[in-house]
Amino acid sequence: MSDPVTPEARPTGLKKKLGLLPATALNMSQMCGVGPFITIPAMIVVMGGPQAYLGWLLGALLALCDGLVWAELGASIPGAGGTYVYLREAFGKRTGKLLPFLFVWTAMLFVPLIMSTGIIGFVQYLDWFWPDMSRLTGDLIGLAVIWAIIGLLWRRIESIARLGIVLWIVMLVSIGCLIAASFGHFNVQQAFSFPEGAFDLTSRQFWFGMAGGLTIGIYDYLGYNTSAYLAGEVEQPGRVIPKSIIFAILGMLVIYMTMQMGVLGVVDWHRMLDPASPAFNSVASVVLNETWGGTAANIVTILILVTAVASVFAGLLGGSRIPYEAAQDGVFFNAFGQLHRRHGFPVAGLLSMGLLTSLGFMLGRFTDLSTVIQLLTTVMILVQSVAQIAALFVLRRQRKELPRPYRMWLYPIPAVIALVGWVYIYLLADSNAPGIHPIEWSLVWGALGTICFLLWARSHRLWPFRAQASLSPSE
Repeated sequence: MSDPVTPEARPTGLKKKLGLLPATALNMSQMCGVGPFITIPAMIVVMGGPQAYLGWLLGALLALCDGLVWAELGASIPGAGGTYVYLREAFGKRTGKLLPFLFVWTAMLFVPLIMSTGIIGFVQYLDWFWPDMSRLTGDLIGLAVIWAIIGLLWRRIESIARLGIVLWIVMLVSIGCLIAASFGHFNVQQAFSFPEGAFDLTSRQFWFGMAGGLTIGIYDYLGYNTSAYLAGEVEQPGRVIPKSIIFAILGMLVIYMTMQMGVLGVVDWHRMLDPASPAFNSVASVVLNETWGGTAANIVTILILVTAVASVFAGLLGGSRIPYEAAQDGVFFNAFGQLHRRHGFPVAGLLSMGLLTSLGFMLGRFTDLSTVIQLLTTVMILVQSVAQIAALFVLRRQRKELPRPYRMWLYPIPAVIALVGWVYIYLLADSNAPGIHPIEWSLVWGALGTICFLLWARSHRLWPFRAQASLSPSE
């Protein structure tokens, strides 16, 4: 059988309306959101002081190296669903539909978990205005916000692109106000008041703390690949996808480092160690309150709430496209391959993301934010991050004829660095989440997915119950 055609060569029904600016804006909106506003204190707690700067720097390095993997694959074989397409093209002839199926199976869990953290942060910052808000009220508000976002996404992609830019601008304004306020009252000594032994490389605690900080850091950078998930709707994907990924990562590195430094220059990091304190739960509002006053704090807190919505908006948009391509290939339920008759978006994908995000939000409310971050990161690593890097190596070696509008800089060094970073995070996940067992849960989820696939493959007489294991988009 001839090599499968690339997704770009086959019509998908999705309209290509996203240019470089909206693609970059969606990436950055998904990357930032409410993440840094709630994880700056978490990073301080995990790493034990302002050495948390290392978490942002190493997170950016891992994101950039992994982003270059996404850039080459997304430019070479653009298609709705991102990793699903890359695994299909790289491994379809060896394992049939197993790896693509497992990716969709896993993505249907980790994408909603990521989005649920944005809603958790939204409700957390709402405490600034409503400190005596009951647990039930917070739950109901969070669920209402999720489904309001689903309503905003119930429209054509060109309308979403314009709305995405507006939300991106709001995000930049909220961050800009925080940075301006903090550097207007900046205490240099306080921002760099490292505790004794902060950089003791011989300490076991340092390396465990670094793994926890890197996990939080890469969580805050997640979203640099949103344009690759939306590749079926991106204009000139060979040019736009790599640039949107690289621009977004470098832009957010500058923003995150500036934010971290500015916040620590105003709020003593020891105040963030108490999880019940305002400095832990709404540190940005505390900074504004102590610099520009209560009115400014209220205004910027509102902008942060809008920023949280922008992040979830971008993430649900990209996540809803993941099962679409799989359903088109017969690897997922047929309903996920149907588009809205009028607006042309995957209805089942959008609705399922809303439902699973709601469940993830409730999980986070009954546990805590760090638990959700550890679980989503660990579940994601094996089937997406590691498998996708392997797909890049396979496609480079066996599909030399594949058009590559963008080729990874210094190949294969960035891919190897990304692989080492992901494995490091994975192996130390249990140590950084004692009692939660994220590694074990990730393996259980993968095993359940494999069992479901084998039952489904047996009923449809697919690999490994059929000699031929080819997976072509035309099937």
